[in-house]
Formats: sequence, structure tokens, C-alpha cells
Amino acid sequence: MFDSLSEKLQATLADVRAHGTLTEDDIAKAMREIRLALLEADVNFKVVKSFTATVKERCLGADVVGALNPGQQVVKIVNEELAALMGGASMGLTFSPRPPTVVLMAGLQGSGKTTATAKLARWLKAEHGSSVALAACDVYRPAAVDQLRTVGAQVGADVYEQGTDRDPVDIARWALDQAKMAGKDVLIVDTSGRLHVDEKLMAELVDIRRAVKPTNVLLVVDAMTGQDAVNVAEQFSQAVDFDGVIMSKLDGDARGGAALSVKAVTGKPILFASVGEKLDQFERFHPDRMAQRILGMGDVLSLIEKAEKQYDEDEAKALERKLRRNEFTLEDFLNQLRQIRKMGPLTNLLGMMPGLAGQQLKNMKVDERELDRVQAIILSMTPEERRHPELIKGSRRLRIAKGSGTSVQHVNQLVKQFDTMRKVMRQLGKGKMPDLGALMRQGR
Repeated sequence: MFDSLSEKLQATLADVRAHGTLTEDDIAKAMREIRLALLEADVNFKVVKSFTATVKERCLGADVVGALNPGQQVVKIVNEELAALMGGASMGLTFSPRPPTVVLMAGLQGSGKTTATAKLARWLKAEHGSSVALAACDVYRPAAVDQLRTVGAQVGADVYEQGTDRDPVDIARWALDQAKMAGKDVLIVDTSGRLHVDEKLMAELVDIRRAVKPTNVLLVVDAMTGQDAVNVAEQFSQAVDFDGVIMSKLDGDARGGAALSVKAVTGKPILFASVGEKLDQFERFHPDRMAQRILGMGDVLSLIEKAEKQYDEDEAKALERKLRRNEFTLEDFLNQLRQIRKMGPLTNLLGMMPGLAGQQLKNMKVDERELDRVQAIILSMTPEERRHPELIKGSRRLRIAKGSGTSVQHVNQLVKQFDTMRKVMRQLGKGKMPDLGALMRQGR
């Protein structure tokens, strides 16, 4: 996510921080590098021009020149302006005081609108405990109704559909009546898209909007299309007023032009971002956190929120007791591994750690297949072997290797590494600082 832009901006700001003092020429040079990085990231030209002018003005007007820590001040200014560029404060949905809250989804064909509809339904259910229904009003795209019915079932949302022979405005009006009778908290209306913005698409959206009076109108745009996504958003904003944007496929966008431009061009904030193909890879968009991630400062708050969703307080206390008593087993390790993987791809999680972004993250070469291998090895052990890894010798190791489709060497490596980890925990539990060098040599 934003890898290319992040790498270039971090390199430029690292060069700025390396200076003991900064002159106006140093700041001008940095602004040129930042301007080039943003343009290469496919950020709108007018947005780039305004952004760099504002940053330069703030740098020159904030006594950065000749200051004690000028580099840190420049980074702070760039971070604040990047967050402001993407909308500043995080925005959310508006909920109707009289349910159901109606959310009208709009977007071009291929933008990921139907999938985003299901992801939003799942998010509302998980975060707000909402009962959600989906209205299948995309009657033109082949199999659109079937797709919505499938993903709706996967996220536990009722799908109101009348096939593809009815008028979508009538379907939307009927679906709203059904949602009211069923006592639904939210109705999400999935509308038809086109290959391009046209009068028929806009007229239909206006008619559906008039029929169901939505509380929120959300535009789904494909982040990977860069400035095309921004142009689409601008055309929609001129024809059909919408409240916010769902940025789909943000995980595949190495440049970031759409996310950095859409708010400045349309005046509408990004509310949500789709950060993976799975239906649970969908999250609130936080401009300040995203700016920090782009600049390599991490996103600790989002990481904590993800962890809190996977662990309850009782589980955490039980785990702490096991660690203190040196009772942590391979069974516990497997459970922790599963919990971590529920939080999302490891590359995304590491990208939230301060200082781990861009080239540094690439150099780490995170291989999810290694985690699959570890899980397979542990699952090939008996419950007794997981509780007492010291039993795993000779023929047991060979059996486990065959059962997991790995090698004895892989089994040996896992057992050694786990033994090393337990020794560290044992010493920490006694209030001692372990000799990490010696333990690492033993674990090889």
C-alpha cells in the first residue's frame, strides 16, 4: 500500500533530517523532490502544486531555517499536511434516528461495488451489532444478483431481490418496505454501474435516491485506477451529490494518487478502505494514521484495535499466567499464530510498526507460506507432543515431517526455536535479562 510513494518521501525526509541546519535552498530542494514523488504517484497536478506550496510556506514561516531540530519540524509539517490533504479527521456514517438507515451505493462497473456492499454489511454487523439487509438493484450486469446473494449469505445479511426483470427503482422502494417490516437497522442498496459515467446511470441513481431517501450515499472507486478514479468521483459529485467514498483495492495501490487526490478534488472524504480480497479486509479510513504510515511512522493505534478485536481480557490474563509459570505450549503457540493471522496479512501488520515501511519492509521478505508450514507441523503432532515438545525425538520427528509434508530439518528447527523462546520467557519470568546471544546460538 503506497509503497512507491512511501519509499520516495521517506528518502527525501531522511535527507532533510540529516542536515544540522536547513537553508531556504535546502527546503526548496526538498519540495522539488516531494513534488516529483507525488506526481509519480499519480496525484492530481493541482493538488500537488497546492500541497507543496503550503508545506513550503509553513516551513519558511515556522522558523525551520536555522532551528535546532529543523528536520523533525519539516517531517511534522509534511505529516500534518498529508493528513489534511486526505480529509483531516476521520469521518463515519450518519445513522438515522428512525431505522432503517439507508445507504445507497454508487460506482462504475468493475469498481468492486457489490463486494464493498457486502464488506460494509459485515463491518456494520461486527462494529455496531446492526442487523443489515441488502437490496439487489443491479439488474443489468450478468450474475450481479447472484453475486450479491452469495456474499450476503457469507456476511449474514438478508438479500432482498426480485430478479432482473423489474425496474430497479421499484425494487429499491419494495426493499425499503421489507426492511421496515423486518425491523432492520440498515438497508444497503446495491445499484447498477456502467463502464463509464453516462446520463442513464445518473438518472437512475437520482430516481432511486428520490424513492428511498438514503441517509448516506457512498461512491465506490477503484484505487488502482489512479487519476481515473478521481475523475469519476468528480463527475459523480457534479451530477449526483454523494456523502463519502469507499476506496476499493487500496491494498494493491503502490502509488496512492487516488487516495491523496479525491478529497481535495471533490470535497468528499474517504470513509472506508478495502484492504484485501477477503470480506473482513475492510476498515475505517483514518487520514492521520494513513499519513503516518506513508511517512514510515507506523500506525500503532490501528494495530492495537486489530489486536483488541482478537483477544478478550480473560484470554490475555490466562496467557500471561502461562508465560509467567513457563507453561506456554506449542498448542498455545498455534492458537496465538491463528489469532495473529486473523488480523490480516503479516506484511500489512508490519507496515503498521513504526520504522518498518518501504524498502525496509521489502527487505524482510515476509513469507506467509512459512506460517502455513509451522501450522502444518504443529497440527501433525499429538496433543501430548504439543504439551511436551521434549518428547519429539527420532521416529516422532520423522512421523511429524511426513504428516506435515515437510522435512525432519524443518521439524528440528521449529522445536529448537520454540525451546529457545521458552528459555527467554523463563528468564523474563524470574525478572532476569536473558543472554540473547547465547540463546540465539543454541536455537540455530
